[in-house]
Parts: sequence; structure tokens; C-alpha cells
Amino acid sequence: MRTLKLGESTVPVIGQGTWHMGEDPAQRKREVAALQQGIDLGMTLLDTAEMYAEGGAESVVGEALQGRREQVFLVSKVYPHNASRQGIPAACERSLKRLGTEHIDLYLLHWRGQYPLEETVEAFEHLRKAGKIGRWGVSNFDLDDLRELDNPSCAANQVLYNPEQRGIEFDLLPWSQRQYLPTLAYCPLAQAGRLLRHPVLQQIAEQHGATPAQVCLAWATRQEDVIAIPKAVEPRHVQLNAAAAKLNLRSEDLLAIDRAFPAPTRKQHLAMV
Repeated sequence: MRTLKLGESTVPVIGQGTWHMGEDPAQRKREVAALQQGIDLGMTLLDTAEMYAEGGAESVVGEALQGRREQVFLVSKVYPHNASRQGIPAACERSLKRLGTEHIDLYLLHWRGQYPLEETVEAFEHLRKAGKIGRWGVSNFDLDDLRELDNPSCAANQVLYNPEQRGIEFDLLPWSQRQYLPTLAYCPLAQAGRLLRHPVLQQIAEQHGATPAQVCLAWATRQEDVIAIPKAVEPRHVQLNAAAAKLNLRSEDLLAIDRAFPAPTRKQHLAMV
């Protein structure tokens, strides 16, 4: 698995997302097994949030981590309405309990809310000094938000990015790359809907003996300092996601994707789901 630096840590360019995990108790064993399979295949960055199934996804991750916490770079996110001086420590403790660990490697503000960024950062820094988190960062921040934050301790920004949603390429992504600020790409498969049925992606996949999902993951991680975090439960999908890190798209593949999904030529509103 290819890797990159995130703070002082080395992480894989393809990790595992957990959105919608923990919603159906009947799926819990499959979800835990999928995360453990992914860890075994090198996708050792696990991304979750207190929002996902209102803590249910963190509980699934906690079960998957049993006996292998040291193998994993663990990411979780705090609700904006909990991002106050008093709210963040309490939310973090609840997440730590559900995750069954004493330490979150990267703790993100899920999106901007009512509390001043200075207050949120102060709370993050207290958690870091207390050893509860390793680093902190943000999610769904556009370039203006990052400039307002203006804090070199911010370790990452998690945003929507896939061939259908390329708006960050106009200004946010180049700026982040110049600042050596890693980008975590969520929904890199666009929630596995219409995008994966696109004939251009299907044709490129066929030429490489791959799948359209693998093409999307290889496309996202072609960018410097980008980590894709797809979610998968089916064992075959987990295996394919991990193998996508070895897929090298040709220049003609990238040009074909550019024609089908043009890169932005002007500033776009930051897309979110």
C-alpha cells in the first residue's frame, strides 16, 4: 500500500470510511469483519464520527479495533454543536468510550458551526496536551475557512472529492498541497451510484482489468497528499479497494476522465453531503 505523511504519522493513501455503519444491528458482524479485513490488507486509516449512526459507527470501529489498536490510525469527528470549550472534551470522552481506546490519532471538526474557531482550537489543544488526541483538523472547510483558521497545527481537511465533484481542484486543493496539508477525500466513489456506471470509467476499467470504483480511487489518489476513504462491507469490495492503490492510470486515461468530467475553470461553492 502506498503511503504519505500526515503529521508525524505514515498513513495509507486508501483508508476506510464508516458512514452508514452501525445503523443496522443485523449488519454489525459483517461491518466489523470488513474493517478488520481492510486493516489486514493495509487500509489502516479508519475514519468515523460521532454523527454516524449517533455513535453506532464508532462502536463498530471499537469492536474492529480489539487486539489491533496499534495497527490503526484512527480518525473521528466532533459535531459542530459540541465544538465548544466544554463540549469538545465531553464529546471526545464519549467517542473514546465507544471506540474502546484512550487515544484518537486525528480529531476533526465535522463542519463549521456556531462556536468561534479560536474556542474550538483551544479545546482541541487541551485534548492534545492531555494525550487524548494526537492531532486535530477540520472537515468541510473551504479555502476562506482555512485562511480564517490560519493555524499551522491543523493536520488535515476532509472534503468531498470524486470525478463528479472536482470543485476543490480550482483553489482549495492546490493551496492545501502548497501548505503540505493532507486532504481526506470522502465519498470518492460518489456513494457508488451513477458515477460507477459511466461508460468512460467502465471503458478505462476494462482496459486495466479493474473496476470503475478502482479507477475512481486511483484517480483521487493520483493527487499529492490526498487520502481516499471509501466505505465497503462486502469482502470483495474491501479487497478491490485495497488493490486500487496499485492501479496507475495512464495520461490518456486522465484526459478521457477530464473530457467526461471537466475540471473547474472558476471558483465553486464547496460541495458537501
